[in-house]
This record gives sequence, structure tokens and C-alpha cells, in this order.
Amino acid sequence: MTLVTLPGQEWVDAVGPVSGLELAVWELDGPPDRAEEVKVVVPPYIGGGGRIPALRHTPGVDLVQLLTAGYEDVLAALPDGLRLANAAGVHDASTAELAVGLTLASLRGFPELVTAQSERTWLPTTIRPALADRRVLVLGYGSIGRAVAARLAPFEVTLTAVASRARAGDDLVPSVHGVNELRELLPDHDVVVVIVPLGPATARLVDDAFLRSMPDGSLLVNVARGGVVDTDALVEHTRFGRIRAALDVTDPEPLPPEHPLWASPAVMITPHVGGASTAFMPRAVRLLQEQLSAYAAGRPLRNLVT
Repeated sequence: MTLVTLPGQEWVDAVGPVSGLELAVWELDGPPDRAEEVKVVVPPYIGGGGRIPALRHTPGVDLVQLLTAGYEDVLAALPDGLRLANAAGVHDASTAELAVGLTLASLRGFPELVTAQSERTWLPTTIRPALADRRVLVLGYGSIGRAVAARLAPFEVTLTAVASRARAGDDLVPSVHGVNELRELLPDHDVVVVIVPLGPATARLVDDAFLRSMPDGSLLVNVARGGVVDTDALVEHTRFGRIRAALDVTDPEPLPPEHPLWASPAVMITPHVGGASTAFMPRAVRLLQEQLSAYAAGRPLRNLVT
């Protein structure tokens, strides 16, 4: 039988049995048992990218199946000749929920309200921006971007979708704009939600010119990768509150305690927790069951990135 390693006994119990495969535990923390027989490796969800060099112990590995959607940190360390699949789709619900939560929390002033509660202070009533009637641009209209749009639509917003290139729309947006249209689109939007993969084309995509194109009082929500945003430019644009930002990811990450982003009242930060919810495990298990069954049967695999 083909040997597959999973990152914990709970994964073996939840995923298996899979016909034609033997499932074993390996957390990439040293040589596995029967290293020569391992054909498929599923690294741990947290910190798995940093353990990829352990694959040197398993010369027969054919496929690495990630539990994350992002894979840029894995590619540099991945041995030549291996197939790599990510977990596209697994984190749609969790990340989309957080994107909407960050948007609502920032617009309605939750950080200030939570601080006031901790200080036992009843703040005077002020009119804060509602999500209703906002013009929202979703930058990155893949599976997570569409999940974000689907959750935003009931809030009575106007939605605009932007992807790497223009294409026809769907039931949520009449059309999908190309990234080359960003500079013309940004001045007409109150909220920009960023959910693009990090790569050569998107590194520092949200730069000074991008931020200057956003109108005063607008909100940037980043649930993509920290490197998509020019952090120095973001500091300048949020320092005096010209725009606001709600960030689940930063560059650098973790954000050092002395970093000026922490001190900006216009910035809300969560510690890269977009995919970390109870929605993760059941969706990841379904993906692994489908993927491993396809592998055992010799059928085409999902989400291959190499």
C-alpha cells in the first residue's frame, strides 16, 4: 500500500481510511518511520512551510499537499521534481468571515469601543460609517475573493471585483475588472479588500500611488499577505488618519512591538488568523479525502501549483 503521512493522529482518524493508502503520522520534525516508503506528505498547518527541508529524509515522495492556500514560502525549499498542491477552497469561509468582520469593526469603531469598555467609559454617541451603502472593491477575485463578495452583498453595498485580467461577471458582479484598471477605480471606492496571492506581480502592489488613489476616509482591508502592501507607504497614509486600515497580515510579520503601525489609531491589526477557525478542519478533511482518493486511483489532482 502507498504510504501517506499526516501531521497528527487526529488527522489520520478524521481522514481515513482511504482505499489503497496507508496513513501514518509525521510532523516533519525528524526522519519518519519507513522514510523510503513515503509517497505523499501533508505538512502541519501551522509552521509547515518551515519544515519542508525535512523532506530530504523521504527520497521517494511524489506529492506534498499543503493545508494552507499560500505556498510562496514552500516553493524555495521544495526539492526538485515534487508535485505541490495547496488548500485552495479550504480557507474561503474563515478568511471571508474575518474580512467582513474587520471591515465592520473598523467602520463602526470597535477598537475604540473595546478600549472604552476596558476603561469603564461610556462614550458619547457619534455617527459612524455603516457598511450599508459603501462602495467596496474586492482586489483578487479567486475563490476567497468571491466568498468575501458573497458575504458582503447582503449588507447593501455596491461591489466591484478586480482580478489579474478582465473577464465576464457572475451572479455577484456584472463584470470583473483587470488590475490595470485599478488607478481609475480606486478613487470611487470607500473600502478596498485585498485578497491576492503574493508573487512577483503582486509584491508591493498596494504602494504609495495606490494609497494616494484611495479617497480620504476610505478603508484598506488586507487579508492576503503582508508583502502585498508597502508598509512604509501605509504608515504615512494612516499616520494622521487620511485613510484607515484593517490588517490581518503585515510586513514584517510578526510585527515588532516598536513598529509605528501599532501606534496608529487608524489601524486595526489581527495576528494572521484569517484561516484559523472551526471552519478549517472539516473543509480540510474533505479536501484530503478527495485528494488522496484521487491519488490512489490515479485520477487528476486538485490545486496543483507545481
